[in-house]
Amino acid sequence: MKTSNGIKIIENYDLVKLNTFGVFANAQFFIEINNEDDLKELFSCPEFKDNKKLFLGGGSNVLFTKDFNGIVILNKLKGIEILDENLDYVFIKSMGGEKWHDLVSFTVDRGYWGIENLSLIPGTVGAAPVQNIGAYGVEIKDILENIETYDIEKGEKKVFKKEECEFGYRDSIFKNKLKNKYFIFAVTLKLNKKVNPNVSYKVLQEYLEKNKIEVKSSKDISDVVVAIRKSKLPDPVLIGNAGSFFKNVYVNKQTFEKLILKYPDLSFFEEDGMIKIPAGWLIEKCGPIENGVSWKGYRKGNVGVHKRQALVIVNYGGATGEEIKNFSEEIINSVYYKFGLKLEREVNLI
Repeated sequence: MKTSNGIKIIENYDLVKLNTFGVFANAQFFIEINNEDDLKELFSCPEFKDNKKLFLGGGSNVLFTKDFNGIVILNKLKGIEILDENLDYVFIKSMGGEKWHDLVSFTVDRGYWGIENLSLIPGTVGAAPVQNIGAYGVEIKDILENIETYDIEKGEKKVFKKEECEFGYRDSIFKNKLKNKYFIFAVTLKLNKKVNPNVSYKVLQEYLEKNKIEVKSSKDISDVVVAIRKSKLPDPVLIGNAGSFFKNVYVNKQTFEKLILKYPDLSFFEEDGMIKIPAGWLIEKCGPIENGVSWKGYRKGNVGVHKRQALVIVNYGGATGEEIKNFSEEIINSVYYKFGLKLEREVNLI
């Protein structure tokens, strides 16, 4: 351990507890950022200036395939505050190191509407807009007001309005043109104060109807989403995983018409003139090419596909990042072999 400019930098740091897959990897340098002063000092550190950089939040969307030869910065910036409100809306600012679900709980406990459908998504607030997280018919872009960042090279603050973020499906400008160029330290959301439920998503509708639940508050929806997610997705504390490993697939109507002729039971949804095909359905209908069994519940050594959700790859213990990556490649190849569709990973390979 050594001190540079008053902040602690640790050499050869074990990252196993900082990624939800629980794979072993070391960082050449590691630092924890607890306040904005730490952040400002960081930009003048030679270890920061002279090395590759990786900002980590909850570690729920990364897969380390090898050691990281550079500096890993753990975002521990905390704080949630109400900036402003009127009769219809409330503006809430959250620091990037807050757990996303803690922010959701803060809003639903106060009766605000907007992010209740995004309950129990793992990770931190700062990572949410990078991925444009979404679930059950809602994406963060729908309620985002702005993002406060620091230019990593200049150490200068810059605010991005929603329109500047170039949001797409699990995508944003921070994953493409501005990848590794800005550090997100705070996010401001614009939420509804008036009743505004979004229960258009089929799975959500079915659960509400089956359990005869009348939605009276945003917390009602949040509780349902939590129940659904817990029933389908494994807890990374108990078994290593990063939630949904793959993105859903979008195709045009021409491609869809060819697929539906060949596979009449094809699962699909229409969205904005495109057809969304759930990646989980595609994976479940495929399997290792050599034996033809379904991927769902399949295990190969220390890696496997979760028995209740085909979108989730799990580390049964001791798997390396490279093993998990290779396993995911087998799934990608099998789906392409059968359907001619190319799956994309939602998880970032490091």
